[in-house]
Amino acid sequence: MMIEETNISDKLRLAGMRPTRQRIALGKLLFENGDRHVCAEILHEEALEQQIPVSLATVYNTLNQFRGAGLLREVALVGTRVYYDTNLSDHYHLYREETGELVDIPDGQISLYRLPEVEEGMEIVGVDVVVRVRTKSEKNC
Repeated sequence: MMIEETNISDKLRLAGMRPTRQRIALGKLLFENGDRHVCAEILHEEALEQQIPVSLATVYNTLNQFRGAGLLREVALVGTRVYYDTNLSDHYHLYREETGELVDIPDGQISLYRLPEVEEGMEIVGVDVVVRVRTKSEKNC
């Protein structure tokens, strides 16, 4: 469910969440500056820089609550950390292994022609594509 409200408290209420002081503070960090990708450790550092007293465990819990309420999209990368994306539209990602940066791939640069059939009683709820890139080394050429 995509919510258009700019007020963080309203956004949380519309998602069925109680707007606690910590949720509002973390929500402002997440949603006030446009779409972004963030992991719990980065959000925790940002919170501490803004003098928001919050533990890393609370940041993890809040991110998972926001995801469960449909406010964030989870992007899990094998063998690395989990990122949370504030852009809820259908889109794909490019992951820069050397910097740990996750960025959106512009529309039209990836096309999927066919998805697998799923067993009866199941439905496809999403497709995640992450293209991993790194600088070429001499031995990779």
